[in-house]
Amino acid sequence: MSEVTEESDRDFRIIKSGLTAVNLQIGSLDQKVEALDLKIDRNQAQIIELLTQLVGQRPDVG
Repeated sequence: MSEVTEESDRDFRIIKSGLTAVNLQIGSLDQKVEALDLKIDRNQAQIIELLTQLVGQRPDVG
């Protein structure tokens, strides 16, 4: 019975360690997604600004 308990404890520690690693990776991924969202927002704002500047301009001028 003691061997089963020791094996279960070892398995639990392995699983806990794996879950901790997954949580860290998810946290890192969340940060990367947030940074990408900010970059996309900035790029979209720049595109909108450029398009707004072009509105009303004659295509043959410039």
